[in-house]
Amino acid sequence: MSELPTTDQPPVDVESDDCLVSYNYLYSPTLLQGRVAFITGGGSGIGFRIAEIFMRHGCDTVIVSRNLQRVTEAAEKLRTATGRHCLALTADVRQPQTLTAAVEEALKTFSRIDILVNNAAGNFLCPASNLSFNAFKSVLDIDTMGTFNASKILFDQYFKDHGGVILNITATLSYKGNVLQVHAGSAKAAIDAMTKHLAVEWGPSKVRVNSLAPGPIVGTEGMRRLGGATAEALGIWNTIPLQRPGNKTEVAHGALFLVSPLGSYVTGTTLVMDGGSWMTSPNHFASALDLWSSQTKKSK
Repeated sequence: MSELPTTDQPPVDVESDDCLVSYNYLYSPTLLQGRVAFITGGGSGIGFRIAEIFMRHGCDTVIVSRNLQRVTEAAEKLRTATGRHCLALTADVRQPQTLTAAVEEALKTFSRIDILVNNAAGNFLCPASNLSFNAFKSVLDIDTMGTFNASKILFDQYFKDHGGVILNITATLSYKGNVLQVHAGSAKAAIDAMTKHLAVEWGPSKVRVNSLAPGPIVGTEGMRRLGGATAEALGIWNTIPLQRPGNKTEVAHGALFLVSPLGSYVTGTTLVMDGGSWMTSPNHFASALDLWSSQTKKSK
């Protein structure tokens, strides 16, 4: 009998915003058959891979971004790779009227929305002492207000009468405090609280609400902006219990579980997918400041 791989081995992934060349099914290919998912920030990174994995399991998707060209190109890739329908729409999660228009267009096209993935986010490195009032507010507007805006609009427009699932993509930044991340950590902590409140209020309407908190994930804008190369050079991956960063397909598999019937009795909680990193990864204040300083100089 051949030896089986250990269960911590990651699935195949590609770092670019392209679809997987091949895919090995762990769940039934019809797990989300007939469902429709509305995904903010679905044109790249984790949002793109979540859309792909959902579509490979029978779901049609609506991917939303401020950048229409990006989501249009992404939708074409997704349709070609999966054979499912993917509608590309432009909206700004900070502006409820644009989200309302996008939801109305999605309902006009598909007549239903079963899943909302709040994935749109903004982040950068910055010491709190150098963070402008506007910069702090901007991150909360995108992450926290954007999550509430999309959730309330979907609830009012469809979930209230038909049920549904909301998945909020958050982070572990607030679990112990991270240097240069007071803006994003505060925004994500608010979303985790929102997840619990909405799960309690909207549960009677057959709406489940959960969060998913990824750790360091290869092939994402967050990894590029927040010092992934520096972390690797400093040996940070060796401080993670699983000794490696994660990949986008792993995160998408977690999302698939939470939004599907597999997670039918799961609500008001956060699935942490970080290899255990938040418990053991140190705060490298000096190296983080150096990275922030170099990024600041390049932007001038």
